[in-house]
Amino acid sequence: MKRLLTFLGTIFIMAGSTVWAQEVNSSVTTAGSSSGEDVTVENDVDWVPEISLDARFGYQHQSSGKIGGFGGDGLLLNIDGKIGKHFSYSLNHSLASSIGEDDSVFDATNWLTLSYDVGNFTFTAGKDALAVGSFEYDAYELDCYYDMGSLFNYNLNCWLWGVSATWTNNSETTAFAFQAMNSPFSYVPKEENLYSYSLAWYGMWEHYESIWSLNMMEYEPGKFVKMLGLGNMFYIGDFELMLDYVVRVADLSDGLGKDFNLMLQPAYNFGESFRLFGRFGVEKSSDDLPYDILGEYLSAEDKVAANEENPYVMPAYLTGDKEYIFYGAGLEYFPLKENKSIRLHAAWASNNYTKRHMFNVGLTWKFDVVNAVKQIARKAK
Repeated sequence: MKRLLTFLGTIFIMAGSTVWAQEVNSSVTTAGSSSGEDVTVENDVDWVPEISLDARFGYQHQSSGKIGGFGGDGLLLNIDGKIGKHFSYSLNHSLASSIGEDDSVFDATNWLTLSYDVGNFTFTAGKDALAVGSFEYDAYELDCYYDMGSLFNYNLNCWLWGVSATWTNNSETTAFAFQAMNSPFSYVPKEENLYSYSLAWYGMWEHYESIWSLNMMEYEPGKFVKMLGLGNMFYIGDFELMLDYVVRVADLSDGLGKDFNLMLQPAYNFGESFRLFGRFGVEKSSDDLPYDILGEYLSAEDKVAANEENPYVMPAYLTGDKEYIFYGAGLEYFPLKENKSIRLHAAWASNNYTKRHMFNVGLTWKFDVVNAVKQIARKAK
């Protein structure tokens, strides 16, 4: 944590120094230049990084178990910037807590990437999200309402180290990406020698957006989970519809009905301020699968016992004899007309396993660090 605080302090000082030099000393120029031009822009490249702190706070209550109270739902640091004309970097790090067990600062890092752009191609290395064809899976952490989602989404290890290559067409409506990464079934990545390979298609048009993927994820050396993800988003005026279907299989001869999740989310935007949405999903996971996302491989009896002891809204495990049906609705309000940096929300969720209800109201905000430093510098002139 001390290293992280030192790092943040350095970032803020660097940002403040850069802005101060721009605002106060107009004679500062780039090395070898006598033009007096803005040092942050060279050949149409903005060198000042985008730095933000994103946070969410709320009150949550569930209908049974006497569970409820105020609390934070996340505090995330985002840094995006350029290094030269062709290199760019991106960081998303959770400041709230460490997720892993080995005291590494990377345990709480969602993504940390360096990308090289050349022509229509982008090559990326570092820690990144596994390319899965699902808009639920692709959503930003602070935009998710936990008890309203699939267990697959919340239990599959998303953030993995590896490399990828992406080709984008000239109109930027279609992109194909290939990834080679550690496997989400690898719990000691540098030792277990398990990998995943993904091919994804990203499409973006006025009325339709897609994330489709084919994934091969090694759960034992030489044994793969084959996954097909079909994420779709439709836009018609102020109405939008998300339709996700993700199916997994270890042996194609077993058919496609043992392990899948299907989700439908309609939403309507009332201008720029209000958004009303609902969600309905179905998920199934059989007891006889040769792989286990959690790595626990419990018997059906142990899963039932764990569900009976579980006090929360979402079940602890899915059992093969019962499909998991989950549903919910929510309302989001954006009080600032010029941007969506502040959001208030109210959400409800339930399911057929526990039959409990979750109620959550809260506030999400994004603090633009660089812009704040610029404002301080202007007032200090």
